Amino acid sequence: MNLVDIEQFIIDRLRAGLSPTLHYHGLHHVRDVVEAVNRIAQGEGVTDEESLTLLHTAALFHDVGFLSTYRGHEEAGCVYVRQVLPDFDYNDRQIETICGMIMATRVPQTPQNKLEEILCDADLDYLGRTDFEPIAHSLFEELKVRDMVADETAWNRIQVGFLASHHYWTPTAIATRQAAKEQRLHALRALV
Repeated sequence: MNLVDIEQFIIDRLRAGLSPTLHYHGLHHVRDVVEAVNRIAQGEGVTDEESLTLLHTAALFHDVGFLSTYRGHEEAGCVYVRQVLPDFDYNDRQIETICGMIMATRVPQTPQNKLEEILCDADLDYLGRTDFEPIAHSLFEELKVRDMVADETAWNRIQVGFLASHHYWTPTAIATRQAAKEQRLHALRALV
């Protein structure tokens, strides 16, 4: 697996190809998820090089499907991964592991193993962070552009439902993000 080259390849591809209306799902989100994956993997005691490389690659590619579609971007991302990663020395087993992680991030999340749990928690890490509000607002703006949310009142109701149904999977995310997420949920419930 050639992580250095694939990282540069996908960052260049995302920078050039993602819509500027992806206020939330832009390159900044990908970088945020990569950082969160590394932190959560460390907290979960993942140390073997292959698992760390697969996690890093999945984090880089988890939203690559947005290059071609908004709905169903996870499936589109897996098609893309299967086309591109063999050229960077990823074998079929590694590619399917990465696709499993990408598909697990589809809401509602359905992780089936530790690596999938780590990526799922990294993808929604912001729910329990101090920068929740500006990140959530960027998602509101992204959805508003696509006529997927009417106004902030409707958005707050959506957030309440999402936060109430969401749960973190790894002990690391539960310990570091759950309490703050619950505080956000309480505050949003007071608004609606």
